[in-house]
Amino acid sequence: MKTGSKKVNRAWLHDHVNDTYVKLAQKEGYRARAAYKLKEIDEELRLIRPGQVVVDLGSAPGAWSQYLRRRFSPAGAATGELNGSVIALDLLPMEPIEDITFLQGDFREDEMLARLETVLDGRPVDVVVSDMAPNLSGIPSTDAARVSLLVELAVEFALKHLRPEGALVCKTFHGSGYSEQVTLFRDNFRVAKVVKPKASRDKSAETFLVGVGLKARKA
Repeated sequence: MKTGSKKVNRAWLHDHVNDTYVKLAQKEGYRARAAYKLKEIDEELRLIRPGQVVVDLGSAPGAWSQYLRRRFSPAGAATGELNGSVIALDLLPMEPIEDITFLQGDFREDEMLARLETVLDGRPVDVVVSDMAPNLSGIPSTDAARVSLLVELAVEFALKHLRPEGALVCKTFHGSGYSEQVTLFRDNFRVAKVVKPKASRDKSAETFLVGVGLKARKA
């Protein structure tokens, strides 16, 4: 078992080190290759525009917030002038990013939501992005339930904070509960799309659900 595990780890490390997006992230100063997943989604659907308010759920280590910060920079720079607002939230700590507001804690808790409301200062949110992923147990049914819960939490958060024409980008994984997650998006957004960026590894079950425009609530 130990030998096999070492072989798998060496194979993964070899693939990771030689990964095109890992090399590109290092070259362009992103903290993780995940930045290119959001970049592809944004370039396809044109979700992020200067002047917006964006909330980044599950932001650590910060690659998505870095991409958002550059989208809001007139010159696409990692520092300097910024036309827009990014609020990053995570249970884990995150190294600072210039002009990005980071709140560490659980957004389901009242104290954390109060801190967020203070930062928003009455402004509606234009886009919510969620790269949240659970700690995996290795038990398929348990892991699927954890993934579904995070998707549901992201949708619930978006419904409470998005402006009517706003958008939600949410990571998920193919497996048990996936079809119900797609239905959840279709039930709550006027446009619901499934996107598999090229930057998401072919072997990975990872995919992204995108909802645009909140459906009117029935009385």
